[in-house]
Amino acid sequence: MAEMPQTSHSMGTARMSGLVLKTGVPLMISLLINSLYNFVDSIFVSRVSEDALTALSLTAPVQILMSAMGLGIAVGLNAVISKALGAQDKEKVERTASAALVLAFLAWILVVILEILAMEVYFKWQSGGNEIIMNYGIPYLRICMIGSLGMMGQWVFDRFVMASGKSSLFLFTLSAASITNLILDPILIFGYFGLPAMGTAGAALATVIGQWAGCFAGYFINCRWNREIPIHFTTKADKSCMAAILKVGIPSTLVQAISSILAIYVNSVLMVITPTAVAVYGACVKIQGLVTVGVNGMGSGLIPIVAYNYGAKKPKRIYQGCRWAMLYSVIFYSVFFLIMEMIPEQTLLLFDASEEMLAIGVTALRVMAVSYLLSNVCLTYSAAFQGLGMGVQSMLLTLSRQVVLPIIFIAVLSGFGKLSMIWMAFVLAEAVVIPFGMILWRKESGKALKHLEPGEGITFAEEKRNGSRIAFSRGI
Repeated sequence: MAEMPQTSHSMGTARMSGLVLKTGVPLMISLLINSLYNFVDSIFVSRVSEDALTALSLTAPVQILMSAMGLGIAVGLNAVISKALGAQDKEKVERTASAALVLAFLAWILVVILEILAMEVYFKWQSGGNEIIMNYGIPYLRICMIGSLGMMGQWVFDRFVMASGKSSLFLFTLSAASITNLILDPILIFGYFGLPAMGTAGAALATVIGQWAGCFAGYFINCRWNREIPIHFTTKADKSCMAAILKVGIPSTLVQAISSILAIYVNSVLMVITPTAVAVYGACVKIQGLVTVGVNGMGSGLIPIVAYNYGAKKPKRIYQGCRWAMLYSVIFYSVFFLIMEMIPEQTLLLFDASEEMLAIGVTALRVMAVSYLLSNVCLTYSAAFQGLGMGVQSMLLTLSRQVVLPIIFIAVLSGFGKLSMIWMAFVLAEAVVIPFGMILWRKESGKALKHLEPGEGITFAEEKRNGSRIAFSRGI
């Protein structure tokens, strides 16, 4: 095994309260920018018509599926390459990086095949044959799917800088994508500067061009400032590294892919009641992406911290990192929570909401805000599991809260014929899964970490002697 020079790495030595912020805040800001351009995308499209906004809501499950492929590669890459960095294994770092690039290309090929074989059939079914909605949605999806190679590349290059602890560089990568998209959105949607008005197709084209801008920026930034992870394009990637990435990443991909089933199911239930409810749900999903940047940023930053300290055999730092990540997540979310609870009408008016949309959306947004608050707990656990390479455990936890329980509760509560009960299903799902997540984390982290170093792990005997302080650290 080729070893890297024995240097003091901030992942293994820095004060944890500051390290979590150092790795998480740049990612949070980057995710905020990313969510803003998706958010603004919907705002611009809502100015076209409510049917156009409904069409974008119906495209969400397919976009979730595309993102799931990139996310799975990114999550697996992050965990495997961070562990290799922690173990000072330079050769494995290089082989893992090349394997991730090959996997990203293969994921794009699969997306193109899906577009050719199934995209139009899917959209005709989801729109109920509504020609207006179909004319808005099909061009949007086609452009996004065929042009998704830029998105796949951006996922990989972003994770290179995250894994090596240079999270601030990620801000520049995503900013390139977001700023490009924000500039092009109104120009291509409404047809400024002599260009034709393209509507939703213009929104899709702006998104794809932005993703490619982020991909090229990520490649340049890694080549220039992230020499710890060399970039080598090859058609003969190391199969063991590909397998290691997929072992951690496939569960995340499956969870996200299966969660698209939830979006399809919810849209189907809501479409029967009124298409406006579909538009409301789509707006809530866009808002969720914006308001949960805190927990997602802290979670993404936590993964390399956990993976590095797992490779470096420092379990106490893993528990500390999880505790701080969860605390910061709740603090960052509290601002958005107050906005959604106190001024939901003004929030929905950003989407040019009609009277009917406001009547449905105010209650929906207030209820969903509670579910987003509860999600902070298990999102942190999921990130920690990924950092430990426990993709299956992360999958079980996420699958429970994002798919299985919401579908069960919606199936039961939709029988009451009230939209408010459908929104409540999401709250119940998050509340029920929290105890399961706590038990799973205690059990699995205890088994994985207690043997690493004598005196380093938190044993059950120590927990008994030291009381609630250790129990709290280990529980988080």
